[in-house]
Amino acid sequence: MNQDYIKPDNWCIIEEGFDQENVKSSESIFSIGNGAMGQRANFEETYTGETFQGSYIAGVYYPDKTRVGWWKNGYPEYFAKVLNAPNWIGIKIYIDEVEFDLATSKKVSNFRRELNMKEGVYTRSFQAVTSNNVEIEVDVKRFLSIDIDAVGAISYTVKVLKTDATIVFEPYLDSGITNEDSNWDDKFWNTTNLSTADNRAFIEAHTMKTEFKTCTFMQASLEYDGNQISGVPSEKTDSFVSFKFEQNVKANSSITLTKFGGYTVARNHPNEELKQVANNSLDVVSALGFDQLLQKQNDAWAAIWDMSDIVIEGDVKAQQGIRFNIFQLNQTYLGTDSRLNIGPKGFTGEKYGGSTYWDTEAYCIPFYMATKDDKVARKLLKYRYNHLEKAIENAKKLGFSNGAALYPMVTMNGEECHNEWEITFEEIHRNGAIAFAIHNYFRYTGDYSYIPEMGLEVLIGISRFWYQRVNLSKDKNKYVMLGVTGPNEYENNVNNNWYTNYLAKWCINYTLTQLDKVKNGYSDDYHRIIGKTQLTDRECDKWRKVANKMYFPYSKEHGVFLQQDGFLDKDLVRVDDLPKTERPINQKWSWDRILRSPYIKQADVLQGFYFFEEDFSVEDLEKHFDFYEPFTVHESSLSPCVHSIQAAKLGRMEQAYNFYLRTSRLDLDDYNKEVEEGLHITSMAGTWMSIVEGFGGMRVINDKLSFKPQIPNQWSAYSFKVNFRNRIIKVNVTAKETTFHLTGTEEVTIRVNGKKVALFPDELTTV
Repeated sequence: MNQDYIKPDNWCIIEEGFDQENVKSSESIFSIGNGAMGQRANFEETYTGETFQGSYIAGVYYPDKTRVGWWKNGYPEYFAKVLNAPNWIGIKIYIDEVEFDLATSKKVSNFRRELNMKEGVYTRSFQAVTSNNVEIEVDVKRFLSIDIDAVGAISYTVKVLKTDATIVFEPYLDSGITNEDSNWDDKFWNTTNLSTADNRAFIEAHTMKTEFKTCTFMQASLEYDGNQISGVPSEKTDSFVSFKFEQNVKANSSITLTKFGGYTVARNHPNEELKQVANNSLDVVSALGFDQLLQKQNDAWAAIWDMSDIVIEGDVKAQQGIRFNIFQLNQTYLGTDSRLNIGPKGFTGEKYGGSTYWDTEAYCIPFYMATKDDKVARKLLKYRYNHLEKAIENAKKLGFSNGAALYPMVTMNGEECHNEWEITFEEIHRNGAIAFAIHNYFRYTGDYSYIPEMGLEVLIGISRFWYQRVNLSKDKNKYVMLGVTGPNEYENNVNNNWYTNYLAKWCINYTLTQLDKVKNGYSDDYHRIIGKTQLTDRECDKWRKVANKMYFPYSKEHGVFLQQDGFLDKDLVRVDDLPKTERPINQKWSWDRILRSPYIKQADVLQGFYFFEEDFSVEDLEKHFDFYEPFTVHESSLSPCVHSIQAAKLGRMEQAYNFYLRTSRLDLDDYNKEVEEGLHITSMAGTWMSIVEGFGGMRVINDKLSFKPQIPNQWSAYSFKVNFRNRIIKVNVTAKETTFHLTGTEEVTIRVNGKKVALFPDELTTV
């Protein structure tokens, strides 16, 4: 398979030439979404080649029964999966009575896909000789509306070349779909009603078990030679409905089908009104028409880009990479609904169940805080507060008590739905990421109100978990944590993972500090929380004792904290000494061999140095970076961004740049040979961090924004904007200078390379 077929371009993702080997990968790469729904870039017309059909509705999932070889107490009963939703994009096309199919066409030429990220539009064009020797030219435009997020639009134009031909379009809806990753091949959807009215069709269906009620809808119209061609109802089964439009098309003439479609969902509307809301949405977009709706789409994306764009000069691949990442993040989550979150694959595939991971708190929140406003990030935190009772329930299932909370590794509704024991039971560091996000949110936004209103209860539950998860080692006279899996999933069931132990100590101390702060400044909230949690001073003293006596494995020989007990017992062969034929090890080695190796999937100790950098000197970071990075294979999408930030902090800009390029083009260049399964959405926020926190050196220090700008040799300039406490600051960096432009009404003081710099509204400040 050709892995580097995407053409470099500043604003577009472009594929030229038709290669059936690339179809599934391109279906991922050219995916589109609007926060409420999303879809892979499947062909609208029938395609009998290898394909992965996927349309998804935000927040709609199915609890697929867990499939394991044997059962363990505490296992989640199901794995919540983002559901492949009823398909509304489908259009069967018949040319002189033969169904058109790119897979069986005699010739395909001038094939071109383009994802215009600036305008939020996906286009496809080609010429083909059909299996019955008719020559045609096709142009397709498709987008999912940002403004009217229940609706998407398709314009499908066929031009007949050389000879006249009879063309039949059959736009359809289909709810008889399955998931690519079903455990038991269950039926996920129950269709309850199909109906048509004029040129509109509706399928009302609900998910099995979870009973998410939806209405999938479409409206189709055909235009030829300036005239509207009428369609008639065509096929109707228990789960399929279509219209038929037929027209004889003259040689060198074009015919265009316009199709609007989408979903209304009972999460947002009363059950009995879903069809009416769908009708109303179609009324609105019909009145606008395709072109005007497209213009509104362009305007909506212009507003998004105005705040979130990062401009890179002198390096097209780097520019394309960061914009692709920013584009996909905004397609996945726009911050309009606190019931939603960000799945690792977004709307681009089904791997990982499409659920929420710790990635949101560790990687995504900084992006949304700086490119939206504090309300969006607060919604992500509220999502976790709303699931606190479930987190307590999850911990209780594993034997914890007294309100201890263990947030799930994977979730849709707060309930744990991941079923690999070494992750479900042991990768408990996810608890710490949620606590860190609360700290990070306040540090950046200055909005303390979240902590007394919601966050403190979350912190208490997490601290209770850590207190119960450790035990006192008489041999060490320290508290230890046994049987865990750190961020490095290439080592399972280890004792005293340094990162997890450090997080636990930090979480307890942070919770104790916030308890004092809330007690002294928010007495009503404090008494409400104490009454609800029954927290006592005696219990807090027990936590404090654990934090003060936490054990951290350390090597005097190497002068570094050890990733966990026994790390030095491994055969410490560096990655550079591994034959390239054995990479990636997760595809070439047995799991047994991986677990016994020193190889690190992603930042582990260095993840802790990233979170808590103020606790360590630059010399400490350098020593740990030099020790651990050579053993890191970066086979997690979350790894290169952290290493890029750390390398930049150490002034190693060439290494930082190479890590940046890897994280920004992870999917475009398919580094891990798996892009056909979907994109790595949550790690894309890490790409943004690589530039803003890595090259820009942005931090919040002593309540002020701070920068230490650097620039890779490959770039002539780069710029970005951040919203810091409702002040928009644009930063532009070149090799010679950095300029800052403040939008707002009040001046703000920042630090640049350690020195105070005053910024004044609408004035350019050069450093």
